[in-house]
Parts: sequence; structure tokens; C-alpha cells
Amino acid sequence: MSIFDEISEGLQKGRVNLVKELVQKAVDEGAEAQEILDKGLLAGMNIIGEKFKKNEIYVPEVMIAARAMSAGTELLKPLLVSGGKKTLGKACIGTVKGDMHDIGKNLVKMMMEGKGIEVIDLGTNVSPEKFLDTAINENCDLVCCSALLTTTMGVMGEVVKAFENAGIRDKVKIMIGGAPVTQQFCDEIGADSYTPDAATAAEVAVEFLKK
Repeated sequence: MSIFDEISEGLQKGRVNLVKELVQKAVDEGAEAQEILDKGLLAGMNIIGEKFKKNEIYVPEVMIAARAMSAGTELLKPLLVSGGKKTLGKACIGTVKGDMHDIGKNLVKMMMEGKGIEVIDLGTNVSPEKFLDTAINENCDLVCCSALLTTTMGVMGEVVKAFENAGIRDKVKIMIGGAPVTQQFCDEIGADSYTPDAATAAEVAVEFLKK
């Protein structure tokens, strides 16, 4: 088994210290940081994403794997920066104003980071203005809005309007998700995509960024 497979396997089991050791070992043995990221960490996270989509594993397992992923990427960050690693693109994510739920949002963030997207996490209770300001100031390609309450879903429509009013609606893709959200609602407010789960959200994000 290659060291990359070992990293991938350790990550899937959520073994933070083992992943750190193996990543360091791979670096010491002269492996490229990008290769360690792609063949080890991202490969493992992709398997986790697939299993999550098929309901073979659940939120706790994803969280544990994501923690191992973060530990591994922390070690690689300085090397990736010096190697001029390009991220796929940039997204800002948040739970909309009036809503304090963040498990779904956090999962989407992890899955997107697992695909090599830079994610700015705005937290919960995020106003349309905050989404807009962040997207402009940080030059985001994607804006991801989450809601768990039917009462806060409407704020997603306000986010779309804010971008229209600012004249930059065509510059960003607005993605929405959360338990009460549907494709029909997405169409009604004019958002770019609705996805039912975190793994699919990350896949759609990658498709948008590749276009």
C-alpha cells in the first residue's frame, strides 16, 4: 500500500494523529505537497463524501474525517503556498439571517474544502448585505446560503435580490440548501442551484468553478 493510500485510509477512520504522522512522513520522503493533498487527503475525503451520499456513514463520521483532513492540510499549507497551489475558486457560506443552525453549513464547508475550494465561513444569522459585501471584498465565485427553518427561507430570496440590485448577479453563483428548501423554491427565487445534501453541493460547486 502506498503512503497516499495509508493517508486516505487513516483519514477515513478519522485518525488525526496518524494522518499528521503520515503526511509528515510523505513530506520527509520527498513527495510533492500537491500530490499528498490530491492522492491522500482529497482521495480519502471523496470516499467519505460518496459514502455519506449513500447513507453508509453519518454526520459524526464525516466530522471526524474532516478533522483529520484539516490536520493534514495544516501541515501542507505552507508547502502548497510556496508551491503556488491554486485553489479551484472561492466561496462564502453562511446560515441566513434569523437562523442559528450550522451543522448542515459546516458539512458543506468541509466537503467543499475537501474538493480544494477556499471557503469563507460567515457563521450563522448572516444578513443579505453581509453575503454581498463578503462576495465583493473577497472576490467570491460562489455564495452558499443555508436555512433550516421555513421562516428564514425567504431571506435567501433577499440575498438573490441584493446581488441583482448591486449589478453583480451574473458574476456569482448562488447555491442554496437546507431541510425545508426545494428545487421549486430555488427556481422561484432565481438561485443557481439547490442540492439535497453536502456531498452533492460540493460536486455542483466544482462543476460551477470549472465552467
